[in-house]
Amino acid sequence: MFFKPSLYRHPDYWQGVRDLASVATGIGAWGLMTGVAMVKSGMSTFEAVAMTLLVFAGSAQLAAIPLIASGAPLWVILATAFCVNLRFVVFSAHLRPYVMHLPLRERLVTGYLTADLSYVFFARRYPHAPHADTPPSELVAQQAYLMGNCGINWMAWMGASLVGIGLANVIPTHWGLGFAGILALMGVMLSLATSPLRVVAVGISGAAAVVAWALPLKLNIVVAIAVAVVCCLLIEHRQQETSHG
Repeated sequence: MFFKPSLYRHPDYWQGVRDLASVATGIGAWGLMTGVAMVKSGMSTFEAVAMTLLVFAGSAQLAAIPLIASGAPLWVILATAFCVNLRFVVFSAHLRPYVMHLPLRERLVTGYLTADLSYVFFARRYPHAPHADTPPSELVAQQAYLMGNCGINWMAWMGASLVGIGLANVIPTHWGLGFAGILALMGVMLSLATSPLRVVAVGISGAAAVVAWALPLKLNIVVAIAVAVVCCLLIEHRQQETSHG
């Protein structure tokens, strides 16, 4: 999909570009802060650039950076990043019907490039998955939109993150970039709290993180995620039983 020049001329490609461009400033600010945070934590420029290009997951990077800096065991770092990125399992399951007709190489590239906001914009524009009777023109439109959408998202993040890495040593620490990172994550979190169950998840995870604050290696983050997931699954199961009862 991302190697087809014909899609660049499709109207939906430019619609995807325009949609993501409306939030590119926020994505860039987050990427800039993450780039600075990686270098400030003690990572070398090479390590920071490699992590930016290979991981491409801001929340996972921000969660892993303090663990790496504190010398946490590899399994703790991987477990934390895994838990933070569990939402992409849901994203992938939802996007599967949209991309299964594509070759494996294109599906892998799509998986790498699809991020939170690109997924949200795509799902909002194409809420219904394609089926056997979907015309080829509709599939092409979806591919074009996702390509423009993900392309702007990737460039905004990567460009700003690399600038942050390059300027990290000249940006004063007292600018409070750590607090800016917290605010950025809170903005993303609150924008996703669009249902009562999600609001409950936010409350439970926040309370669990505070209760488990004394755990070493920031394991309170892992505990908070696990408790919130389990509690929300139980609540959802209870609601389903009540509705069917």
